[in-house]
Amino acid sequence: MLVRLLRRLTAEMCISCLVVSPTQLAAQASPGSTASAPSPAAVGDPGWPRQIVKNGVKLVYYQPQVDSWEKYQLLKARMAFSLTPQSGKAALGVVSVEAGTTVDNNTRTVYLHDLNYTSVRFSGIDATSEAQLQQTFRAIVPPEGEPVALDRLLADLDTTKMPLKTAPLKNDPPQIFYSASPAILLMVQGQPVLSPIEKTDLQFVVNTNWDLFFEKSKGDYYLLDNNLWLTSKNLGGPWVATKTLPKDMAKLPPGQNFDDVKRYVPPPATTGRAPRVVYSQTPAELLLLRGAPVYTRISGTRLLYVTNTDNDVFLDDAAKQYYVLLSGRWFRSASLDGPWSYASDKLPPDFMKIPEDSPKGRVLASVPGTIQASDAVMLAQIPTRVTVNRAEAEAKAKVTYDGPPQFKPIETTKLQYATNTQDKVIKDGDIYYLCFQGVWFMSTTPSGPWKTASSVPPEIYEIPPSSPVYNVTYVTQTNPTATTVQSSTTAGYFGMFILGAAVGAAIVYGSGYYYPPYIYWGPGAYPIYRPWPVTYGAGYVYNPWNGGWAAGHAAYGPYGAVGSSAWYNPSTGRYGRSASVQGVYGGRTVAQAYNPWTGGYGATSQGHNAYSQWGSSVASRNGNWVQTGHVTTASGTVAGYRTSAGEQGTAYRGANGAVVHGSDNSVYAGNDGNVYRKDSSGGWSKYDNGGWNTVDTTAAKQQAQQNLQTSHPNAQQNAQTFQANHPSAQENAQAARQNAGNRGASGGTSQINSSTLQGLDRSAGARYRGQAQTGRFQNFHRGGGRFRR
Repeated sequence: MLVRLLRRLTAEMCISCLVVSPTQLAAQASPGSTASAPSPAAVGDPGWPRQIVKNGVKLVYYQPQVDSWEKYQLLKARMAFSLTPQSGKAALGVVSVEAGTTVDNNTRTVYLHDLNYTSVRFSGIDATSEAQLQQTFRAIVPPEGEPVALDRLLADLDTTKMPLKTAPLKNDPPQIFYSASPAILLMVQGQPVLSPIEKTDLQFVVNTNWDLFFEKSKGDYYLLDNNLWLTSKNLGGPWVATKTLPKDMAKLPPGQNFDDVKRYVPPPATTGRAPRVVYSQTPAELLLLRGAPVYTRISGTRLLYVTNTDNDVFLDDAAKQYYVLLSGRWFRSASLDGPWSYASDKLPPDFMKIPEDSPKGRVLASVPGTIQASDAVMLAQIPTRVTVNRAEAEAKAKVTYDGPPQFKPIETTKLQYATNTQDKVIKDGDIYYLCFQGVWFMSTTPSGPWKTASSVPPEIYEIPPSSPVYNVTYVTQTNPTATTVQSSTTAGYFGMFILGAAVGAAIVYGSGYYYPPYIYWGPGAYPIYRPWPVTYGAGYVYNPWNGGWAAGHAAYGPYGAVGSSAWYNPSTGRYGRSASVQGVYGGRTVAQAYNPWTGGYGATSQGHNAYSQWGSSVASRNGNWVQTGHVTTASGTVAGYRTSAGEQGTAYRGANGAVVHGSDNSVYAGNDGNVYRKDSSGGWSKYDNGGWNTVDTTAAKQQAQQNLQTSHPNAQQNAQTFQANHPSAQENAQAARQNAGNRGASGGTSQINSSTLQGLDRSAGARYRGQAQTGRFQNFHRGGGRFRR
């Protein structure tokens, strides 16, 4: 066990936004496998535009512009392209395309398949020539397997048209402690659950986030903080440093994750000061500062942030209010000592002005109304879909109860849920439904045998967040056949929910409800402790670079969260104790890990998700597997997406030959069916009759401003903002004409309507932002994928 090493790194732990690739699935399912996960640099979007040359024909096609992404399965988009026949002049056009999508969250890549080019239009070409060019285009355009960075598509989506599943969450503040001197947070859920240590007078506390022992004969507690031992008669303290341990500490058994503890028996020579021990019987948070607050101002705002802490603490200098971000929720107070109140819906406008490149820029994902928050919300709704082999899944589905099955009612429904098992079993009348690792099963008895469900009762999706099994409402089952069914999960299954606010939606971690743990004392010597997921108690922070959650501070103990520090393994009758890191798409750990969201446990050093333990024979990605360097089906390689093998300038090899990544991605398909180009000065030109004409945007911008004033007659400030963001049409037109020669324009001038201009400006902004976010994600993983607060 590397618990102590993890402890030292806990403030930098990363929970990646990972849906494991099938390569990872195979590696986890087959211990002997040596397959490795594809890296984002190797398998992700190679860039735009892309060029194919085949039989003397050259096709250059530009980044798709999204029109819609229905249920994150069917993408409808437009692309500008340039086609140069074997002997002829380049012709520019616009193609409309529909494609199925497979999302690999590991590489943050969307793979397009079953491409249908519904309309191909050329500009300024006669009918006969256009028919020939269309035939040439369809012969060379990629039919399958096009990879597009997920961030590019998210940036281009019109989020106002995307449905949201918000949840009525609980947003009361947790108990928030404050310390300006060294301190640790000792959490014990309720009364301590003591498990015996064989052949000793010792017990260890199961339901805590620290290495905590109890000597029965003397009634003393012993807590290991890094390399320093503390002792107390009471969990609430006072705690003092000690160099004297019970003799039985030398008898801790091997192989039960005590090996790391035994390194500090007897206590080593230390001179460190004993920290303050803050005790809580429920999940809590600790604002830990290294001395008095040290502030740094955020330029252009009245906000300051505290620099000498790992927490996200801000001071609004205008109102003299502190704000702290915990599990995606904002709380405010006039003092760091509290009391605190919920404030995500009351943030000062200055929070939206935090620069993205600020050291605190990542909190923008938790500020309702920002683009970053919108991106995070969209990402949380993208499902992971697999096709499940019914027979093989049924052979693996099993539920273990602690004693006879026990059920409790689910409020506001007629359903009941099982309370004495780690699995999510729901009773609807005489039928039992099991949500096991992201797949639904059903049975006429609470213990099975289990049959793969074709669907589940609609009432299941009405389970409220106040229920500990609420997360199963984010698992669906559709498209059943005699042998398969399609299952899908979204981020809510792993505890990442969407919170609605008047100014916009944002993502948060946990429902905000506290679900007391279940404790069962059976006939054996060991108590059975079943924790439910917790919202607070691990310092969860959203990581915008991968869409997951970073968890843990050194002050929170080596086990991250009180709800996952120890778990009962029915196959051994003992406890596993793990350094577990949980998050939206699973987690990473070097030891056995228990995930209270899904009820799963197992040994892995890989990222994991709901389907990772099924194995490739049970769950496949709808027949499309994203593997190292290519996309395959059960029939073998299709469409080909293969990384280059020493070919200079080749982004990847497709079915129609080498695809080369270009550098000028400034050509766009207008919603009027024409091709436009944006120059470095911000001006637009239109392709017409074989050349580029300067676009005079005067009338279009005036019309847009009139529309704005008509719809908001009193919004003078909005109009001024519009003018500030759009310099005078006369200046723009003049600049564009001056640059026409540099662009190779034909010297003519074209008009444009306001709708097309606004669409082009929006697409240009989205393309820039998508490129920037894609680069950040790739750099994050090239840097080792470690999140730093």
